Amino acid sequence: MLRTVILSAFFLWSCNPKAQDSTKDEVLKIEFALPKKLKEVSGIALSKDKKTIWTIEDQGNKNKVYGLDRQGKLIANVLVENAENTDWEEIITDATGNIYIGDFGNNDNDRTDLAILKIDLKDASQKTTKVTQTTKFHYEGQTDFPPKKSNLLYDCEAFIEMDGNFYLFTKNRSKGFDGTFLVFQVPNKEGDFEAKLIATLKLDGKYSDAAITSASINSTKDRIVLLNHKNIQVLSGFTANDFSKVKIQKIPLDHNSQKEGVVFLDNKTLLIADEKDKETGGNVYKFSF
Repeated sequence: MLRTVILSAFFLWSCNPKAQDSTKDEVLKIEFALPKKLKEVSGIALSKDKKTIWTIEDQGNKNKVYGLDRQGKLIANVLVENAENTDWEEIITDATGNIYIGDFGNNDNDRTDLAILKIDLKDASQKTTKVTQTTKFHYEGQTDFPPKKSNLLYDCEAFIEMDGNFYLFTKNRSKGFDGTFLVFQVPNKEGDFEAKLIATLKLDGKYSDAAITSASINSTKDRIVLLNHKNIQVLSGFTANDFSKVKIQKIPLDHNSQKEGVVFLDNKTLLIADEKDKETGGNVYKFSF
């Protein structure tokens, strides 16, 4: 049975880069409950034909990619043969359908083995897959592992691919959380790179309002959605090398859960997944702009 949560949202695109509240009615609907075995979903992505929802789990779970049909039935259980799940925090596709896993969860900001893994996953009939490209990276500006507690800005659970580059949006774990996050650019290539800092931005609110847990870009590449536990944040006005003039629009979801995955179904619709706890979550939702 679908449960409907009425949201408020009004798109006020302006030149002010600060996050803005919204006031236009929107609807968040439960599409389906996740299979019980998927307790710690950390990201979702769509196959190129949009018939399969790919998902992963994070640290402490298996090095597997799971496929769900659009009704939530588990249809694929794919072992990634040549990779460990150190802390898989995001799964995405690029414009041509290639699939990437972000092995960059870094709660303590002390990892020196961060990587993005491209895998050879074509369809839900596969039992195994392999990593075909490993993009290793370290963050420009990070010199201490870990930094001081007031500067824990190097965890990440959210990235996108755009025009041959990855863009990473960090999760702030600093003492005295103030919504600040960093945007880094890494080339979509095999190798070991310094992630280039291209923007320092800020979201309004406390941790549940502003800590970033997933990201997705639309097909026209002019909107990026960042996910929080309570909100989505819509970014516009960016270019491939310049996020300094980005506009950020906060859309409250009026729904607090451990939301961990977001993907554009089409340019007007999102799918959002959250983890299951005792009282909430464990679902995939549909959000329509």
